[in-house]
Amino acid sequence: MDQIQAMRVFVRIVDMNSFSRAAELLQLPRATVSNTVKRLEQRLGVRLLLRTTRQVKITAEGEAYYHRCVQLLDALDETDSMFAQQRHQPKGKVRIDMPHSLAREIVIPELANFYRRYPQIEVALSANDTSMDLLHHGIDCVLRAWPSEEENLVSRRIAEIPQLTCASAEYLMRKGSPTSLKDLNDHHMVGYFSLSTGRCEPLEFIVEGKIERVTLAAPLRVSGADAYIAAAHSGFGLIQAATHSLHPWLAQSSLVEVLVDTPPPPMPLYLMYPPGRFLAPRVRVMLDWLAELFAPFNAEPSQISQ
Repeated sequence: MDQIQAMRVFVRIVDMNSFSRAAELLQLPRATVSNTVKRLEQRLGVRLLLRTTRQVKITAEGEAYYHRCVQLLDALDETDSMFAQQRHQPKGKVRIDMPHSLAREIVIPELANFYRRYPQIEVALSANDTSMDLLHHGIDCVLRAWPSEEENLVSRRIAEIPQLTCASAEYLMRKGSPTSLKDLNDHHMVGYFSLSTGRCEPLEFIVEGKIERVTLAAPLRVSGADAYIAAAHSGFGLIQAATHSLHPWLAQSSLVEVLVDTPPPPMPLYLMYPPGRFLAPRVRVMLDWLAELFAPFNAEPSQISQ
């Protein structure tokens, strides 16, 4: 059995979590499937799977090899079909990663429209607020509110989402509602820190076309948009976040906007993906759809001096 077929056998075993079911699906004898994995492990010099009479467990080396095999096999399948007639729809699995709030509030509610347009594409969406290693986790593209820190990724800026400053009604009753940046001296903010750096981000305000950064005492620091808004709602201080995320709380008056005349700068939104001459059709249509989806959220052009 050649190497490519051996990779397909291994991937199918992991997907099915069973040698027997993989053999049945591939229409191969179970002994052939088992021997294929043994030869694959011998050639690689690592154990890929731990198998007993009852279960199959993948090793750390097997996990890394599995993700790489999926990428290579997907690319091979797409290369074979890339010259098919234009009427053929893109197909295959697209793996995307994005913050919880964007997934919950914007992307997932509209995914049905994507599936109607591209019925042969399967989307695997992971939601988190931290950086991800695309190649290690087998991810095709990520949606982030900060530019790529990795030189080997392509960054495509697709939107600038309006933001505002707010705090809970209860907090403003205790501390007073600030009307200018000078009023912030006695106020608190909810600290938002990066898991990668541990650094707490300051509040930002547009004042006469320039960005002013203000750091206040932060009795509570969090990482993650949901925790950030929840902390503000519980009265821990001022926050700055995307307007659409705060709308439900603002409508109920449990959060109240402040410093309207000096708003935060809009939040940039980036699509990031590995570089390469050949961008798979299934990935390209997802990138274009996400850019189209977020276009209406663009803020009005701001007069900010750089």
